[in-house]
Amino acid sequence: MNKVLYPSIEPFSEQWFETGDGHEVYVQQAGNPEGTPVIFLHGGPGSSCKDHHRCFFNPEKYHIILMDQRGAGRSRPLGQLNNNTTGLLMADMEMIRLALGIKQWLLFGGSWGATLALLYAQRHTQQVLALIIRGTFLARDCDADWFLKDGASRLYPDAWQRFVAAIPQDERDDLVSAYHQRLLSADLQVQQEAGREWDMWGGAVVLGEQFNASELAGEVPATAIAQASIETHYARHHYFIDDDQILHNAQRLANIPLTIIHGRLDHMCPIESSHSLAMALPHAHFIGLPRSNHLAHGEEMIDALVTAADDFLSD
Repeated sequence: MNKVLYPSIEPFSEQWFETGDGHEVYVQQAGNPEGTPVIFLHGGPGSSCKDHHRCFFNPEKYHIILMDQRGAGRSRPLGQLNNNTTGLLMADMEMIRLALGIKQWLLFGGSWGATLALLYAQRHTQQVLALIIRGTFLARDCDADWFLKDGASRLYPDAWQRFVAAIPQDERDDLVSAYHQRLLSADLQVQQEAGREWDMWGGAVVLGEQFNASELAGEVPATAIAQASIETHYARHHYFIDDDQILHNAQRLANIPLTIIHGRLDHMCPIESSHSLAMALPHAHFIGLPRSNHLAHGEEMIDALVTAADDFLSD
């Protein structure tokens, strides 16, 4: 019988941590404060933690920590791009770990959250108990190009045609910068149109035939504009890391337990990335899910994630 999410619980603590450079990072804690610490790392970059993210973990055994990354979700100010880099996100994690008095913690993240988990673990090896990652995004140029140049465009040509058509012909050689400029426009109509088209393309790639474009017909919320702005900000800067940095430094993770879960129907972050990581780290437990896509939804994916978190405590 497949495992399901744990029942919904409320956080026992919510607070904002001042970074000292213009940001306040939102952190919530739930579960057992004496339990095994685990930090949930959301995707995007620029998405946010959701209430159900607490439910992947046994609340009696885990000290559950959720962080909205700089500029995202409930962190303040929303959409702030100044002093917003990968290195600073890792510094925020260390600040939070020390402030909460945590010696070591489990890293649990998907998509960009997996990227951040891997980079943090490579930098702070001694502070990591283990990693459970999903839908690995290695943040290589080829991974970004798959989504924004040549790759997913071949799978969803109609959606790609619409995504490209929103940008004038003479700017289409750099769609990321073109969208980024419009997302930051002082003209709210331009900003709204860019946010909607960005979300339409992402939704088509993530959900495929299940995507309902009519759900994006209304006003694009400020959180979605912020997320798209942060996503394009990071993409324009090659995610503030060297190309292939994660695989190049893979051996730094050789002594850290690692579970890699990836849906074989993931068209946002194709399974090749997780396979390449598993090949570089033969000790990793690599699980390919035949019926799952990029999202942490669905019976098969939830079963794999909850099982991985439960199994870590029983090892």
